[in-house]
Amino acid sequence: LFGVMHYLMPRRGILSLHSGCNMGKNGDVALFFGLSGTGKTTLSTDHNRLLIGDDEHCWSDNGVSNIEGGCYAKCIDLSREKEPDIWNAIKFGTVLENVVFDEHTREVDYADKSVTENTRAAYPIEYIPNAKIPCVGPHPKNVILLACDAFGVLPPVSKLNLAQTMYHFISGYTALVAGTEDGIKEPQATFSACFGAAFIMLHPTKYAAMLAEKMQKYGATGWLVNTGWSGGRYSVGKRIRLPYTRKITDAIHSGELLTANYKKTEVFGLEIPTEIDGVPSEILDPINTWTDKAAYKETLLRLAGLFKKNFE
Repeated sequence: LFGVMHYLMPRRGILSLHSGCNMGKNGDVALFFGLSGTGKTTLSTDHNRLLIGDDEHCWSDNGVSNIEGGCYAKCIDLSREKEPDIWNAIKFGTVLENVVFDEHTREVDYADKSVTENTRAAYPIEYIPNAKIPCVGPHPKNVILLACDAFGVLPPVSKLNLAQTMYHFISGYTALVAGTEDGIKEPQATFSACFGAAFIMLHPTKYAAMLAEKMQKYGATGWLVNTGWSGGRYSVGKRIRLPYTRKITDAIHSGELLTANYKKTEVFGLEIPTEIDGVPSEILDPINTWTDKAAYKETLLRLAGLFKKNFE
C-alpha cells in the first residue's frame, strides 16, 4: 500500500513520506526521517508533543496527514524510564515480534537479542495518550533527517540549507554496526534514497524536488541529527545519549536553534551550533570528542567518499 501511495500521491501534487510526525501545543509540526534504528519512532513519540504518526505520511497543500492507524516501534533494550510512552503502549492488543519472554511469568526480556536485534511492538496509535486524533496537522515547521552514524564523525545536530536538505534526503544515510547483521565486523554505511528506497516508485529527485518546493513555500527548516556515535567509531566511542538528543530536538521545536551561533565543519560544510541548553558543548563538534584527531579526519574523509560514491 505504501508503494502505491508513493506512486499515486505525487501525481496529485501530494508528497508521500517515510517519516514520523508530531506537533507541539502551539501547532508547530515536525517531520522525522530516518532508517531503522535511527530513532524515528522514539523521537516522534514525545510526551510533550502530540503524535500524528511514526512512519508513513502525506504532505499536501492542506498540511500533513498520517496514512496508518498504528505504530511499529523497535523495542530492543526498551525501558520505562527511557521511553515511557512506548512502554505503556505495550498492553492487550499490542503485537510483539521476535521478543524473548519467560514462559512461566510471561515477562518479556527486552534486552535479549538472541532472535534478532530487530524486536518490534505494533500497537494502535490511540494507545499513545497524546496521539492527535484525527492524525492530521498543519504544514511542518521543521524537517529533521536522522542518521545513526556509527563512524562517529557527524555532529549531533546541523542546520541545513535547502540544497543540503535535498542532498541528505536523497542520500538517506545511516550505518549498520556489528551485531545487527551477520558478517559485519566494523561500521558499514548504508544509503536508502529518500529514507525509503524500498517504497519509492519514481526517481528520488522527484520526491526531493517536491520536498524542497514545500519547505520553501511553507517556510520549513532542515536539520541533520546524528543519533549514533561520538568520540570514535562504533566499539571505540560512545553512543550519543538519548536525553541529549531529546534536548536537541526540543531546541529545534522551540526555535532556540534558529537564533544560535554557528560554525561550519570541514568536508561536509555543515553548520553546527556552538551551544545548546542541556547538552555538553564539547560534543557539538565531533572533532573535540576524538582523542586521535588524525583518525577523525581520516574517518571523516572515508565517510565523505562513501557519500560521493553513492551519489554518482
